[in-house]
Amino acid sequence: MSDFRQPGPPDWRRLDGVTENPRHPENLPDEDSRYEAVRSRDARFDGAFFFAVETTGIYCRPSCPAVTPKRRNVRFFATAAAAQGSGFRACRRCRPDAVPGSADWNVRADVVGRAMRLIGDGVVDREGVAGLAGRLGYSARQVQRQLTAELGAGPVALARAQRAHTARVLLQTTGLPVTEIAFASGFASVRQFNDTIRAVYAATPSGVRAAAPARDRATRAATPSAGIPLRLAHRGPYRAGPVFDLLQREAVAGIEEVSGPPGRRVYRRTLRLPYGTGIVAVEERPGRPGTGSGGWLDARLHLTDLRDLTTSVQRLRRLFDLDADPYAVDERLGADARLAPLVAARPGLRSPGTADPDELAVRALVGRTEAERLVQRYGKALDAPCGALTHLFPEPAVLAGAEPHGAPGALAAALADGAVRLDPGADRDDAEHALLAVPGVDARTAAVIRTRALGDPDVAPPGPAVPDTWRPWRSYALNHLRAAGEWEQQ
Repeated sequence: MSDFRQPGPPDWRRLDGVTENPRHPENLPDEDSRYEAVRSRDARFDGAFFFAVETTGIYCRPSCPAVTPKRRNVRFFATAAAAQGSGFRACRRCRPDAVPGSADWNVRADVVGRAMRLIGDGVVDREGVAGLAGRLGYSARQVQRQLTAELGAGPVALARAQRAHTARVLLQTTGLPVTEIAFASGFASVRQFNDTIRAVYAATPSGVRAAAPARDRATRAATPSAGIPLRLAHRGPYRAGPVFDLLQREAVAGIEEVSGPPGRRVYRRTLRLPYGTGIVAVEERPGRPGTGSGGWLDARLHLTDLRDLTTSVQRLRRLFDLDADPYAVDERLGADARLAPLVAARPGLRSPGTADPDELAVRALVGRTEAERLVQRYGKALDAPCGALTHLFPEPAVLAGAEPHGAPGALAAALADGAVRLDPGADRDDAEHALLAVPGVDARTAAVIRTRALGDPDVAPPGPAVPDTWRPWRSYALNHLRAAGEWEQQ
């Protein structure tokens, strides 16, 4: 398990002499440099840090289009929760709560990174701080101290900020009663919900709903059964084609489907979630996701229990690698003579993850054809099938009991009893060691699982040597080679 580190630069910035990313906000030499990023409205830093204006009591994303405040009135925060905890409310113009998540949490393997991924998955809402600490293997006091020291907010405040954002999405995109939204967002009471919304948005829940953008008001009349429309934001360019190509090649009948022509495809799949099930549709969005300083993917979620909204959104973000920092990735890889033309041809190429780590592990081991057989034989049928989507992928415990022999049965048993942990807070090194101890799981399969299920951006599978100069983005480098048809030739 990773050591419980004191605040400081995460390990990935010190790998084998690799220089730090000069565009990362932690590496801006001082707050004046951050102010320059704000003054230039640099969207590269949206979600990486926030700034607040003491004279207005408002906090914003760096690219906020409002008039730039005077330097003496500006304060900087690592998270929205820290800004909220200092008494600042979210800007209604730039909506800082809706920015992509910090790419740091995907890269970092230390306790803070793991904790942030678990909080994003809703663990604090479901299991409390004690549950979060237990998953990390440390005391609640240690986790509280580390998060507060480095991020300016503890796990409760971070989860509260996330609940507030979920509530705003539901208020502005659905016609659900306010009381239902309070509990669907994860609040313990309507009073707590009302107090939080007033503190974060300086408005009542009804006022937040009334302030919805026109596009959200147009969809609000739809019934809950029509699904929740979402814009899944990303920073920088987004090369959607290769992501949808991969999802189309791998689609398992019954739980996934990809329809439409290239450039306008729609990916649909079923989701097993903590409180119920879901079906999601994500559109490819030609053109716009590959241009400008950022954009989004349009999605629509159908949930049997709205308490799963936050968790399902975070799992989709991991699947589509929406919290990545393409500027840092492309800058490093673009400096390599071999990769430079590939990066120039495909700026913003991503490293897709998964919406279900346990499912991905089994599929990586058995392949698509066998996965389809397992779905049809052991998958749980949906109460309300939606076209070609009829099942959930079978749970590990079901597979372990139904077919206990061979490598798939051994892997399913290890996932079911916790010998192999692939949840967002899992230690990546521990998980890989546990995978390699499962009979039938080789190093190549473990590398795929580490890349996709654990979201590790720096995986080099066994085979031809991968240069250390590609670190900490070797997963992305190999995706460039695969997209160019070069990796399979080696």
